[in-house]
Amino acid sequence: MFTISDSIFINAPIERCFLLSTNIELVGRSLGMKPLEGKTSGMVVAGDRLLWVGWKFGFPQMHETVISQYDPPAFFQDTMARGRFKRYQHDHYFFEMDERTVVNDKIRFTMPLGIVGRIVGKFVLVPYLSKKLRRRLTLLRKVAESRKEWLKYLPEEQQAR
Repeated sequence: MFTISDSIFINAPIERCFLLSTNIELVGRSLGMKPLEGKTSGMVVAGDRLLWVGWKFGFPQMHETVISQYDPPAFFQDTMARGRFKRYQHDHYFFEMDERTVVNDKIRFTMPLGIVGRIVGKFVLVPYLSKKLRRRLTLLRKVAESRKEWLKYLPEEQQAR
């Protein structure tokens, strides 16, 4: 099993950071994939399923995920239901520290195909997913700390927070 973890400090309220992390459009921007089936817009909540499609490494990709745990504004987890991994789980942790929000993401995955899968996982996917995770966290910080950009990703009833 491979584990990738990264954290970032964000100068924004924890509720905003959590909600932005559950926004399908913003997640799609960081994944470089589009939701095709299931919940395809708005914010994900417990039990939601999404089928993401796109191209990675020159091949068409499909990744179906389910929101397997959901405890706002501190934690949610998405787990692969179908896709190219043998197992894939992404934990999203949020906590407040010194008037800032800390976002900590942890991805755990295993590959099919035995030794070949382990080699691809170690030398291709770990570096690739680490870079994607850093980009996701950086985008989240940029949007959450902006004066107005975050408003377009949250419903009006959430914007006052």
